[in-house]
Amino acid sequence: MQDVIEGKDYSFPNQEEKVLKFWDDIQAFQQQLKRSEGKKPYVFYDGPPFATGLPHYGHLLAGTLKDIVTRYATATGHYCPRQFGWDCHGLPVEFEIDKKLNIHTKDDVLKMGIDKYNEECRSIVMRYSKEWQKTVERIGRWIDFDNGYKTLDPSFMESVWWVFTTLHKKGLVYQGFKVMPYSTGCTTPLSNFEAGLNYKDVPDPAVKVSFPLDDDEDNAEMVIWTTTPWTLPSNLALCVHPDFVYVKVKDPGTGRVYVVAEALLHELPGAVAKESKKKDKSQPKKGGFEVLKKMKGSELVGKTYKPMFPYFSSMKAAPGSDKGAFRVVADGYVTADAGTGVVHQAPFFGEDDYRVCCKFGIVQIGGESVCPVDASGNFTSEITDFAGQYVKAADKQIIAAIKGMGRLVDNQTFTHSYPFCWRSETPLIYRAVPSWFVEVTKIKDQLLANNAQTHWVPTYVKEKRFHNWLADAHDWAVSRSRFWGTPLPVWVSKDMEEVVVIGSVQELEELSGHKVTDLHRHFIDHITIPSKQGKGDLHRVEEVFDCWFESGSMPYGQLHYPFENKEFFEGNFPADFVAEGIDQTRGWFYTLMVLSTALFGKPAFKSLVCNGLILAEDGKKMSKRLQNYPDPTLVLNEYGADALRLYLINSPVVRGETLRFKKEGVFAVVKDVFLPWYNAYRFLVQNVLRLQQQSGITFDPTKVDVSNASNVLDRWINAASRSLTSFVTEEMNGYRLYTVVPVLVKFINNLTNIYVRYNRRRLKGSKGTEDTLMALVSLYDVLLTVCKVMSPFTPFFTEQMYQNLRRCQPQGEAPESVHYCDFPTAQEPYAGDAQIQLSVERMQTVIELSRTIREKKNRPLKNPLKELVVVHTDKDFLADIEGELKEYVVEEVNVRSLQTCSDPLQYCTLRAEPDYPSLGKRLGKAMAKIGKAVKGMTTQQILDFEAQGRITLEGESLGSGEIRVLRDFRLPEGASEDDVDANGDGEVLAVLDLGTDDSLVEAGLAREVVNRVQKLRKKAGLVASDVVDVYLNAQLHSEAAAGSGQEDKQQMEAPMQNGTAHPNGTPQANGVLGERSSGSSGLLEKVLSNQGETMKQVLGRPIQDSRQQPSHAVVIARSAETIGSSEASCSFEVILTQPTFKLDTDALCQDFGQDIGDALNIWLQSREPAALQKEAEKRGGKVSVVLDSQKRLLQAGRHFRMDDHK
Repeated sequence: MQDVIEGKDYSFPNQEEKVLKFWDDIQAFQQQLKRSEGKKPYVFYDGPPFATGLPHYGHLLAGTLKDIVTRYATATGHYCPRQFGWDCHGLPVEFEIDKKLNIHTKDDVLKMGIDKYNEECRSIVMRYSKEWQKTVERIGRWIDFDNGYKTLDPSFMESVWWVFTTLHKKGLVYQGFKVMPYSTGCTTPLSNFEAGLNYKDVPDPAVKVSFPLDDDEDNAEMVIWTTTPWTLPSNLALCVHPDFVYVKVKDPGTGRVYVVAEALLHELPGAVAKESKKKDKSQPKKGGFEVLKKMKGSELVGKTYKPMFPYFSSMKAAPGSDKGAFRVVADGYVTADAGTGVVHQAPFFGEDDYRVCCKFGIVQIGGESVCPVDASGNFTSEITDFAGQYVKAADKQIIAAIKGMGRLVDNQTFTHSYPFCWRSETPLIYRAVPSWFVEVTKIKDQLLANNAQTHWVPTYVKEKRFHNWLADAHDWAVSRSRFWGTPLPVWVSKDMEEVVVIGSVQELEELSGHKVTDLHRHFIDHITIPSKQGKGDLHRVEEVFDCWFESGSMPYGQLHYPFENKEFFEGNFPADFVAEGIDQTRGWFYTLMVLSTALFGKPAFKSLVCNGLILAEDGKKMSKRLQNYPDPTLVLNEYGADALRLYLINSPVVRGETLRFKKEGVFAVVKDVFLPWYNAYRFLVQNVLRLQQQSGITFDPTKVDVSNASNVLDRWINAASRSLTSFVTEEMNGYRLYTVVPVLVKFINNLTNIYVRYNRRRLKGSKGTEDTLMALVSLYDVLLTVCKVMSPFTPFFTEQMYQNLRRCQPQGEAPESVHYCDFPTAQEPYAGDAQIQLSVERMQTVIELSRTIREKKNRPLKNPLKELVVVHTDKDFLADIEGELKEYVVEEVNVRSLQTCSDPLQYCTLRAEPDYPSLGKRLGKAMAKIGKAVKGMTTQQILDFEAQGRITLEGESLGSGEIRVLRDFRLPEGASEDDVDANGDGEVLAVLDLGTDDSLVEAGLAREVVNRVQKLRKKAGLVASDVVDVYLNAQLHSEAAAGSGQEDKQQMEAPMQNGTAHPNGTPQANGVLGERSSGSSGLLEKVLSNQGETMKQVLGRPIQDSRQQPSHAVVIARSAETIGSSEASCSFEVILTQPTFKLDTDALCQDFGQDIGDALNIWLQSREPAALQKEAEKRGGKVSVVLDSQKRLLQAGRHFRMDDHK
């Protein structure tokens, strides 16, 4: 393996750019597809975005989800082609062109020419396609852009024609009126989905007006309430609820009689008497209307009334007729939560209005349209008093006219949430438009059945939101009176009686005799088809398809089905997987389901992952105008794609909930996940290189069988790796990404904070070469497994790491990319896997509990403590703690001894508490009695409950999970709170002896000495494989401290430049191991004498007295230090030098003479020790030297020896 840089110098974004180049150089995605050809196909449908805007975090999230699932599918043995799709038609494109060319009406387009207009649209549909591709590739998503589908391609459009024709043949298409959300700014109807995108709180007029009933004995007037006065000129009926009670009331002040719902009488000004303002409540209430009569709403049905305006009075029903307008009708949609309980009906401006009026014969389906509003939202000439006025602007004049008639009962302003066009920012109206419909209501039952066959994550979206939407589905208006889209393939005669629906280009060419090269309007609108009924030529209807119909047709359009790829499609439909945001439940998911059900009687997909919405940090919708979110490109450049991917996936948004995006959250992923992961990998690399350098062994992980590992943490990490693989496999197969990522992150945390941290000495070779190899191979295998498991989630970092790890594999055996590797096979757990994982988990709990005690009692971890007692009832766990895990607990808690206790009563008292959330639901009113009984449980009852898992109290059987057992620490006899403290989690208890003595102080100081040496190594830029000698000098530090102060300290701490020797000067008479037996030097002498072997084990080299430092030693770095506390401290200087060798001057002079011996002495001192040792090993312990043209052989062991301190 190659050495790697320090974590602080590692730039994740820069490394990702290198990985992108590597992928490009080897054509990684293309090669992955090629390698998987012939395997079982895994079909994925990509919902098409518009390329007229730039990608945002919602796109990046959905793209990441799709990339993870498809990478996993490929790694688990599937062939997974995936093509990017583009939505190229529809309102978003036309709106951009309308702004560019200052187009406001349909006539503006016709004057310009549909051909020119459509070509303008075509010119911008791929405006940001390059930016999209760059961002999608930068986020790490592998998808084919070169062969992606576009909804404007003639092949795609032809498949859309086939879909529509097939539906028509099945009797699922009809023409009619549809009251739809309508944008007067864009002069087009919108889907309900689009209408819900942009609600705003706005003030609107809220008026109550009266409609006098015909032939009423009291001259009663029905009162309605509306916030859309502009619809009153089109009123054709009044609707009541058949079961509500209505009252006829008389205003004593005016003598007028009104009819409203009894429950809403208070809404009429002055109708309800008011309480007297005087304190005397016995005074009668003042005011109020007189109730003349009560009746059911059904009794009002059929009554006629006087129209508000005369424009459509000719439609008034004849007396006693059940046909005609200006009658009272009834329906259950009327509510009693606001208004008057009477709803005015303008059937061509309200969906319910149209439905009810058709039901009661007020208007006829396909009959005369009462829609006196043009495409731009202006009144037509039929409304003579307000012709040409924009409807919303006409409200004030209409209210004034009503007031002039004496029929305005109340006039208020009402602030409510109102839909605006998401493109033009103009208020929407509801307006009837002629449209072609897919009769969804005919297949509603089949839709519900097909939905039940699908698998959704999260499930509640399928079972509630989507199910309810399907259950309440209406017929789908699929046409739009626009220009840039796939034209409806419908040719009709002038009288609309002869209709030909075309299903292919070939059919159109055959019937018309024209060659067809493009299917857009300006290429086919002029084409006619001769009538077969003698009606002249048939002309195409002007409508185009709603772009949602096109996106719902993408499973067929992307493959040009059924004209091409017929066998592949039919063999792999439904798709295995789709994914988009939760807002698509009423959009793309719905259109996919409707069309696949109508065409094939099947759902379009088997599994679906639905993500929530990403909001700005302030909880508002992300807005370019408000600039309330960071630019995705800047986040990618600062933290990298892997960090952004993991941040998004490891969040509530994957469970269909909302996420408030925080840039700091992405940084936290880098800091808390990637840097520790990288450091664990770097630690492996450093120690592999150290092993190879020091032992000459070639690291070959394939020759070490980790299943034979005897070390407990080796067995634990391998067991945890097997559990991880099994868990991820099971959860990914269920598409539950929200459960996978937290477990992956936890595993990486355990790998770095438990395995690597607790095994540092072993990994550095403290227990011999064989044990070191086992530890390194265990770490290597786990890191390689994690690379493969995490590669779908973090494709860049795993690739970069894998490229180095694969160097240890036999030549040609490791695939070129981690993304060519098979996903690790889930293995059956080994015997003992569960126990060892549980024991280590509990061990970590003990360590964390103990650290908390230290923090609370202000006992720094560097200071050893006497004893830790672990209290638990599980004897298997205690056996593990006393046995294999003991050394790790002792080291991490820094205690001298570890004891265990299986009897919790020795250290704590037991008490029971009811689990209110679970018991409350089950017991209801009995909870108080049972709760009291639980709290009164005796110690023996609690022990019996823990042993048996169940207890009966007050006649009620209670099980585990319904009672919480709490352990309260009890001080041992004779101990004080300063001497002993404990901490527990309700299961395990850690008891710490906080007392101290001289030996503990010495051990603490030794730990600090090691820490200062390690810090100086790091400051000097040394890596783990760099071997240095360590010297301490207490006297020099004292002299330096007494000198010029900070300047001298900085000079001593500075690492030596270019490896030049820094003379140590004359060794001091009183060094750190000198004769002084008191003060700082004396204490340090005791520390080094009593703790020297322990420090050597940690550092791998002994700490030596500076007087033993050879004069020719090359000083690498030095630093003045003070450790300890005010009660016990030491001051000294740490000196790091290159390893040296010792010369036998007498042997040199004896064998070669005094002059030659002195010359050889000088020559030897000029050599680099490591190079000299290698040469000696290579020549059988001999080194060849040429002096004065004569060759001389120096013998290792006689003339010199390496000072390896072993």
